Amino acid sequence: MTQLAGPEWDLSTEYTSPEDDEIERDLAKLTDLLNQIESKNKVLAPCLSSLDSLDEKTRSKVVNTAQEIYKLSDHASQYLANPTTFASCILSVHSDNEEAKVLQGKLTNYRVRFTSLRHPLSQFLELADESMINDFLGDPGIAPAAWSVRHARLRKHELLDLSQESLVTGLVQNGFHAWGRLYTELSGKLRCKVMDGNEQKEVGIAEAASLMMSHRDRIREDAWSAINTAWTEHEDTCAAALNALAGWRLEMCERRSTKQEVHFLDAPAHASHIEKDTLRALMQVAAEARPISQRAAKTMARAYSKSKFGPWDTRAPAPELPGANSEFPFEVGLNIVADAYGEVDSSMGSFVRMMATNRWIEGTIGARKRPGAYCTSFQKSKSPRVYMTYSGSMSDITVLAHELGHAFHHWVMKDLPNSQRSYGMSLAETASTFGETLVRDALVEQAKSPQQALTVVWEEMSAIVGFLLNIPTRFEFEKKLYEARASRPLLVNELRDLMPNAWCEWYGDSLSQPDDGFWMSKLHFYISGISFYNFPYLFGYLFSQSIYQRRNEMGDSFFERYTGLLCDTGRMSAESLASRYLAGDLTQTSFWQHTVDQLEQRVNHFERLCDEIF
Repeated sequence: MTQLAGPEWDLSTEYTSPEDDEIERDLAKLTDLLNQIESKNKVLAPCLSSLDSLDEKTRSKVVNTAQEIYKLSDHASQYLANPTTFASCILSVHSDNEEAKVLQGKLTNYRVRFTSLRHPLSQFLELADESMINDFLGDPGIAPAAWSVRHARLRKHELLDLSQESLVTGLVQNGFHAWGRLYTELSGKLRCKVMDGNEQKEVGIAEAASLMMSHRDRIREDAWSAINTAWTEHEDTCAAALNALAGWRLEMCERRSTKQEVHFLDAPAHASHIEKDTLRALMQVAAEARPISQRAAKTMARAYSKSKFGPWDTRAPAPELPGANSEFPFEVGLNIVADAYGEVDSSMGSFVRMMATNRWIEGTIGARKRPGAYCTSFQKSKSPRVYMTYSGSMSDITVLAHELGHAFHHWVMKDLPNSQRSYGMSLAETASTFGETLVRDALVEQAKSPQQALTVVWEEMSAIVGFLLNIPTRFEFEKKLYEARASRPLLVNELRDLMPNAWCEWYGDSLSQPDDGFWMSKLHFYISGISFYNFPYLFGYLFSQSIYQRRNEMGDSFFERYTGLLCDTGRMSAESLASRYLAGDLTQTSFWQHTVDQLEQRVNHFERLCDEIF
């Protein structure tokens, strides 16, 4: 019998367990490298306050020392990143694994020390004049880092003095990041009471969330209510976490505004490798496209014989129709993705199958699994891993295509220097959403009836509603949260008011009611590593659609240009990428509007299918 659920991944290529001796050996190497950095910092740190007045001999020594520290840091990063990724992967599947929790806590201390020891180098890279930076980048082993170094220097006006930066690093792990860890641990432990036939049973949040993709209205609404009920019991904790995370970031903005004002959107825009003018153009076009996106939402509701969807319907699959497949075992879903990827280039299809053969995909269903899906990679082996809960729906195939897009992005960059393999969040969503579109369009072409076509196009409409309505809703909520939090901490009731206001602003009358508890249940609001993890999805979706629309224009040269673009994501800004590969200007609404115009044609097609079937 073909297995419906996805496979269990294999992490043993890295370590056999959280107590593997290999981890201790890696941490011993890390300690040795950190000790060397600490020793060299004694040469670099005292000179940071007088970089512009050093004599030639001292200047040369400072540059050489900075180069040595950079290389040591680059080498050390893999010995910290590898066990960190391993512990995180284990806890994603088994959120109650005590050994992994112990390892994660242990690694926190190493991370604090590593980050603190890097401050003198960071200060040097941001305070040194252009001549000194050019000398620093003159080392062939460091030259590939030129773009990342110069990109970081764009925020040098925010730098605090060395002692203050060290203090922030010391406080951030057990203060700021602790709130993110608290939420992650809580989400893994929460239990929901849902109906299983005529009986009630307890399931984890991830399993309950998967029920919201059921064809049955009652099951979806019951799962949504159960998730909200579970989170409501912890609403004070969630409010405290949101207030603490936003409050910390706002305080840091104020502290770093000594030379020029630092806005709370500066950091996420910089981290995404985009300009704020690009973000403004993106959100403006999304706002103007609301009538199109809301049409898609209303037509989806009509397919379920409803005038409007409820918030529990936002992840509903296509209606069950005669002659349309409703369940896709993992092997079938994987082959669909592999075949679609292979249409671009055979190597892309081979990559998908390699991921499965190597057991680098986690798709099991488990009570202790954490909700969501992601792609990560191990820095030592450069091998990616995909995490999700695969239960056989069309949406699961889309998620699989999305995460394998991330994995392919990792894979084509694996031989690049570390400094060129780190790309902005917005660009991180390019390959993933491109992969989704590939799969959907391939399935539409293969459809043998309007019913089969609608099942596939449904996923495209889900994407349009998700990216052009849901993502901006999240952005609007978070923006209003930060604006209000600047005055004082917000009460639970105030957070409950902010959330529906954002839903109504974007969904309009296309939804029967807002999702009042979304501020608690959405993980992305609680990620301490980065704020506003929402607009990158919208950027990635529209940017990838723009790339996809040029596929036929580029013909045989497309794959080479596509992989070239992916490889350049870690060494160019988004604006430069668009100019070089797409001859477009991201700061202009016209770039984004052209893509939205094409999406409207897809909405029109969906409406015609619904008119024909219902």
